[in-house]
Amino acid sequence: MKVSIRDRLEAVGASAWDGLVAASRLRSPFLSWAWQSEWARTFAADRRLEIRCVEDGAGNLIAILPLYESAPGSLQLIGGADVSDYLDLISLQGREEEAWMALLQSRTAERVEWELHAVPESSPTVAGLPPLAAACGLAVSATVEERCPVLALPPSWETYLARLSGKHRHELQRKMRRLDRDAPDAHASCASAPADIAARLGEFLALHRSSRVGKARFMDEPMERFFRSALAAFAERDAARLWLLDTSSGPIAAFVTIEWDGTVGLYNSGFAPERAALSPGVVLLAQLIRDAIARGRQRFDFLRGEERYKYEFEPVAEAVYHVRVR
Repeated sequence: MKVSIRDRLEAVGASAWDGLVAASRLRSPFLSWAWQSEWARTFAADRRLEIRCVEDGAGNLIAILPLYESAPGSLQLIGGADVSDYLDLISLQGREEEAWMALLQSRTAERVEWELHAVPESSPTVAGLPPLAAACGLAVSATVEERCPVLALPPSWETYLARLSGKHRHELQRKMRRLDRDAPDAHASCASAPADIAARLGEFLALHRSSRVGKARFMDEPMERFFRSALAAFAERDAARLWLLDTSSGPIAAFVTIEWDGTVGLYNSGFAPERAALSPGVVLLAQLIRDAIARGRQRFDFLRGEERYKYEFEPVAEAVYHVRVR
């Protein structure tokens, strides 16, 4: 195995990068070329990049560890812990262990820490990396960083409703009836074509910023620029949708979803605080889940964050880890 270091993503190339993601175990959209390159351009333009590439004896690309210098002596995964829900080593499925061993051996003399945020609990990195690091004289710590609530979707909406607890089924149906009664003109709209998403993204951003103070701070000018560009790239691949709960006075709730591998991921949200009594977000979210089932998707991933409203739909929490290599 040979490890080489590139100082820019373009030295690997979009085709090779996305080909490796497609052949990996995780296949996370947050590891895609579109997401990683746009994130690096927006948030790490003045940072040193260290893209570690692992090749086999025939020169075939086996793995990529995309890092940037977050502070002297500290390298983090490109993608950012605040906007990327699943990150990891990008490796051919089944070759993670040999890729990690080559990477660890390539850095044994370096006094540097690697910080790997948002690594799924199912990743070989979580369980397999510590013994490999110990064999190289390095230390690894893996701690739970957050949890992602995930729903395994049944074949029909009726089956899903039937498996909910009586309490949550009653509450969901009560909120849906209340919206029908108090806002009879409310209806869900879905944009999936790039032009349609672009046309209504401003409405989503306004709702997102109005939801609460923290979201207004989060969605600053660089974040909006990144968000627009990355979402447009996903939309071109039919991997993004923008949902709004429309009324005659304008939308009162909105969600952005990202899709991959039979999964619908709930990436971001917004709602009109003055209409909170109608639970517009919960009602619209029920429509998203119903649509995912109708389109034959296998999983609905609420992504990182354990907000209470997500658990009204009875998902199972899956941990993501913060892994440090020293």
